[in-house]
Amino acid sequence: MPPSLSPQSSADRVCAYFREVLPDPRSELHYHTPYELLLAVVLSAQCTDVRVNKLTPALFERFPDPQALAAATPEEILPYIASCSYPNAKANYLAGIGKCLINDFKGAVPATREELESLPGVGRKSASVVLANAFHIPAFAVDTHVHRVAARLGLTHNARTPEETERQVTALIPREEWWRAHHWLILHGRYTCLARRPKCTACPFEAWCPKIGLVE
Repeated sequence: MPPSLSPQSSADRVCAYFREVLPDPRSELHYHTPYELLLAVVLSAQCTDVRVNKLTPALFERFPDPQALAAATPEEILPYIASCSYPNAKANYLAGIGKCLINDFKGAVPATREELESLPGVGRKSASVVLANAFHIPAFAVDTHVHRVAARLGLTHNARTPEETERQVTALIPREEWWRAHHWLILHGRYTCLARRPKCTACPFEAWCPKIGLVE
């Protein structure tokens, strides 16, 4: 990294670029309601959004609301999600989520981190995605793409966990832009800054990117 380019300078450059070219980023998961987003996010763990989007239309039609999901067994849910990763575990998660939403939250998806993380299969990252996208509450979700890209661009230093990446990046970016920054970094990681064969020559940050931990 050039000596004059601090993590804050790197963050400022990244955000300035994306504000111009992608001012209104959106999740690539398909959903219409907080309930649908919650289910899609749980299914997306260690699975691509493309795969999740292929199976959720039938899932949402069969279980259109928490009431329908709460009445289902994991065995009834399984055929609708069999093509995603870890379908047996996720069928159990979804069945549990349905029951929790009805029994604990009056059939509504909760809008606080603590309550979301009390649901089966929902960790910090998933809760952050729901908070930011469904409720427009400032949150910065860190997945493998975000963790990798933030490190390569010099936004983080020796961040060994998603929580540490979150702490360092959110210190550099205005709170109201956390949700946008999540989408910017995840999309950059999916389509340009790939894990194994990054497309550096197509990257708008190539001239100054320190390429920390880069794997060609």
